[in-house]
Amino acid sequence: MRRLWLLFAQTVTIVLALYFVYTALGNGGVGGRVPMSAGPAPALALSTSSAHTSGSYRLAAARAMPAVVNILTSKAPRRGKHLLRDPFFKKFFGDRDGEPDDEESSLGSGVIVSPEGYILTNNHVVEAADEIEVVLADGRKSAAKVVGTDPETDLAVIKIGLDKLPVIVLGQPEQAQVGDVVLAIGNPFGVGQTVTMGIISALGRNNLHINHFENFIQTDAAINFGNSGGALIDTNGNLLGINSAIYSQTGGSVGIGFAIPVSTARSVMEAIIKSGHVVRGWIGVETQEITPELAESFGLSRQSGAIIAGVVRNGPADKGGMKPGDILLSVEGRPVADTNEVLNLIAQLTPGGNAKMTVLRKSRETTLDIVVGKRPAGVK
Repeated sequence: MRRLWLLFAQTVTIVLALYFVYTALGNGGVGGRVPMSAGPAPALALSTSSAHTSGSYRLAAARAMPAVVNILTSKAPRRGKHLLRDPFFKKFFGDRDGEPDDEESSLGSGVIVSPEGYILTNNHVVEAADEIEVVLADGRKSAAKVVGTDPETDLAVIKIGLDKLPVIVLGQPEQAQVGDVVLAIGNPFGVGQTVTMGIISALGRNNLHINHFENFIQTDAAINFGNSGGALIDTNGNLLGINSAIYSQTGGSVGIGFAIPVSTARSVMEAIIKSGHVVRGWIGVETQEITPELAESFGLSRQSGAIIAGVVRNGPADKGGMKPGDILLSVEGRPVADTNEVLNLIAQLTPGGNAKMTVLRKSRETTLDIVVGKRPAGVK
């Protein structure tokens, strides 16, 4: 009987031991610990090593880069007249000029905006250039001609004659917000086409004294020498602005760059293509910001608008009855906030047409009917 009991006990012990071993191995861990998501682990590893594009802007860059070009300009040396350069004197004294002067050359960027070959760039990129060569991202090269320039916005339109051109899609900068991610594309320092990333740091920057008409998009995307005229794009690859200037004490990027909104660039481009230049309205006034001190001295209850500090004699404003000391409140029903807005609102008026402008004079509002003139070139 005792032997049977021992045999039974040993059999049960062996069966229990086998059961525990099977259970431990079957659950995939020593001591019964179950690894989390043990089954899908290979799929997770595959996911992290796959070509995941979240956080990448490769598609936006790939969409816009073909339409951004390098612009190479050259200018023949302007040699002053000198007696020793006269052939008669050289006959006796020989050529003392030494080696001939090399051509002055510079580089910049541009953006193809139409299949017809129109390219937007900065005026300072092509200004006074004798020859302009455009190099496309696909390696093609072409001579370019200047269609027209607008120094007051630092924009220019040039044209090339190649076919099958990549064209950038124009974006909507009015929908852009501070903090949006943007990419700057250009040819910094001549190293080749380069993309840098940043955000929109500010909108509507003005009073920087860079151009007469300013409404810059500020960005911290790196913009350097050679980026001028290049593209500032959104994360969909649409053109938001033309990179134009940087604030720097060293000549390199310090994270303060400025781009001209494509809304401004489009209107300038259309005017240049249509007539070769941009026509703007002008009334002949000098304006001044309303400061708290001026508001107090004038007894004003408001700090919006612009004080008319001076009026050009026999100019449109003078003939329309505007006087120094008037405070301009609105132009064609559109309220005036500051002097920069005065400049922009008047520039948008059609020369030769009539415009109604409301001024505050001696605490009374008066509406003046002014015949708009054409803005002279180079006027401040």
